[in-house]
Amino acid sequence: MTDHKVRQRHGIQVMEPPDSVQNAPILDEKKTIGQTKTNTKKRIVSNSALAILTLLSFITRFWKIDHPHQVVFDEVHFGKFASYYLKRTYYFDVHPPLAKLMLAGIGLFLGYDGHFEFDNIGDDYITNDVPYIGLRSLPAALGALLVPLTYMIMVESGYPIITAILAAGLVLFDNALICQTRLILLDSMLVFFMLCTFYCYIRFYKYRLREFSNEWWVWMIASGVTLGLTLSVKLVGLFTVLTIGIAVIVDLWNLLDIKRGLTMEHFKKHFYARVIGLIIVPILVYLFWFYLHFAILNTSGPGDSFMSPAFQETLQGNVMSLESLEIRFNDTITLKHKSTSVFLHSHFERYPLRYNDGRISSQGQQVTGYKFEDTNNYWLIKPAKIFIDPSRPEDDFVKHGDYILLEHINTESHLLTHDVASPLMPTNQEFTTMPKDDDSRYNETVFQVLIDDGDSDTKWKTKSSYIRLIHFDTKVALWTHDKLLPEWAFKQQEINGNKNNVEKSNIWIADQIVGKNVTKPLTPEPPKRRLPFFAKFFELQRLMLSHNSGLTKPHPYSSTPVNWPFLVRGISFWTNNDDKEQIYLLGNPFTWWISVGAMAVLVGVLSADLISRRRAIHPISEPVRNRLLNSGLFFFMAWFIHYAPFYLMGRSLFLHHYLPALICSYMVAAVVFNFMFVDSVNYPISVTGPRKAPRIVAKAVVRDITVISCTILLTISACVFYYFSPLTYGTPGIEPAGIRNRMWLDSWDLHFQPKRHDA
Repeated sequence: MTDHKVRQRHGIQVMEPPDSVQNAPILDEKKTIGQTKTNTKKRIVSNSALAILTLLSFITRFWKIDHPHQVVFDEVHFGKFASYYLKRTYYFDVHPPLAKLMLAGIGLFLGYDGHFEFDNIGDDYITNDVPYIGLRSLPAALGALLVPLTYMIMVESGYPIITAILAAGLVLFDNALICQTRLILLDSMLVFFMLCTFYCYIRFYKYRLREFSNEWWVWMIASGVTLGLTLSVKLVGLFTVLTIGIAVIVDLWNLLDIKRGLTMEHFKKHFYARVIGLIIVPILVYLFWFYLHFAILNTSGPGDSFMSPAFQETLQGNVMSLESLEIRFNDTITLKHKSTSVFLHSHFERYPLRYNDGRISSQGQQVTGYKFEDTNNYWLIKPAKIFIDPSRPEDDFVKHGDYILLEHINTESHLLTHDVASPLMPTNQEFTTMPKDDDSRYNETVFQVLIDDGDSDTKWKTKSSYIRLIHFDTKVALWTHDKLLPEWAFKQQEINGNKNNVEKSNIWIADQIVGKNVTKPLTPEPPKRRLPFFAKFFELQRLMLSHNSGLTKPHPYSSTPVNWPFLVRGISFWTNNDDKEQIYLLGNPFTWWISVGAMAVLVGVLSADLISRRRAIHPISEPVRNRLLNSGLFFFMAWFIHYAPFYLMGRSLFLHHYLPALICSYMVAAVVFNFMFVDSVNYPISVTGPRKAPRIVAKAVVRDITVISCTILLTISACVFYYFSPLTYGTPGIEPAGIRNRMWLDSWDLHFQPKRHDA
């Protein structure tokens, strides 16, 4: 012991070898030189493979990128949003802004002014002078970089070059990834930043033995930045956040092990570092793009109607500032329901004595919702004098919290609700009217005006105030819904009293003050209202989440998650009847199906190994098992997290939602390939217990088997890709017989397919 130096590392005594050993000359210079040459040769081979794969990736993504010169599929949305940025016109979308800002930046660089609206699939780019090739080039370039990124992730995970080539090759020849990433869409940015996150985190993890070094910090911060960028493209980037989060938790759990020798103080340093790099940094990145989003979109636009009045008043030229007028007592107004856009309406007709279900009504005057402007929509606002300070002027402004009566002008009656079941919803109250001279039921005609985000000094305005009318006597809210009344009410909408008076669908807007000119503002451009950034940010986040979950409208090409891995059906993007051309989002069937099989193999192998070890049998050597558990299980977890949550979603889903998970499944396939053709040969399976397996096969034979197997898989992948490429690129056109031959599954609803008896 006296010949060794002792130093402290994380509270553990670590012995260093004596100086004589540390400074001993290199005895085997030939071996060192040979190893250096081998490493240099591997580096040259690796870089050459990377260069070739990258070149092929750019060729496949940019081939015929000018075709078609028409709007394709969801380019109608994301091209339009880029145009709105260039015109600084406010819009609303369920996705965060980063990818659309990137598209707008390319448009600005190309001199595009955003004049084209991308209204319909099939609209011509050339005749409308749109630099569509440049706009498509950004997604195509990032889509092309998915191939080298996949290669580098596999190399950094410790896999040989041939395995990395296979993983990248599967990405290279996937028709769906090519089709989706060469158009003005968001998925190439999403998957690109997702893979960047994986790459940066793997590089960070590799520096775990050099903790808190400059490189350690750089790669951790880079992981946080790319994590924030992924989330800033689409909210499904949360799946990437969850993937990295689980990996971080496992890493911290391992560091917490007392056998590691870390003191709690040192563990806290690791914890706080990850909080900074992998939580705070992504949040700041995410916030930055919304700050830029609000700063650019400062002009009123089509997204106004989604936002609150307070938000809308921050925009230049918005209707809230230009046309809203303050409402006074004894003004005549029209009230419009925010969600269904019908006016509060009444007429002389009365409810029938009995409804279809046998219930008896009040036979009072009908109060309905009517979609069109009509004098029967006119209501006079009168103060409920017994509830309001009598000293207030007769024409005082109506404010938040005031009690009012609404007189229907044409029938000279007051709006009323009472404890009688409504025609269509027995749980809700019926609305009717009472003659204005009849005060016997006065309290039943009194309503309180509650303005959203209002206080006692907030005045009720047309256009800009979102209000709820709460009945004084029963506390129900004035409400309507889409279901129509029968013929006896001219199939108008039912108005009833909602007992859940805080529900968002209770919102009404005073559309206009009858007889007042609201078309000319007092000033050309009133001062804009200021709203704190976080108030706008959280409002938009709530709307994004609610509208995203509300996208339940059926679509002819929607599909369910259970179908995606098996490529049961695709999506029609674009058709040209004249030349029998079509773009149909369809993956490479061969690569999709072998990736599913590979994941099944991985689960089976790890399960069998786990069960065997319970009986003290170690069929897989430790190096192979560690590789499967570390990288293989990480890629499988990434696939599962990016796929399984879609089963919980109620919105319409499409095949392209599977693409981030698909990339992960290709890396799992490469891991399984490596296990079958590399590791299993170098480390044969043992059934007798733990032992060091001898290398019974020559390295040259192993290399030949591996190369041949990889070549066969990639050759088949390339051939299948080429066979389906006319559907990917939309050119050349395919005759009906050719379409029928490519329908490997009857569920692929391709265009121009012949009828079965004609095939």
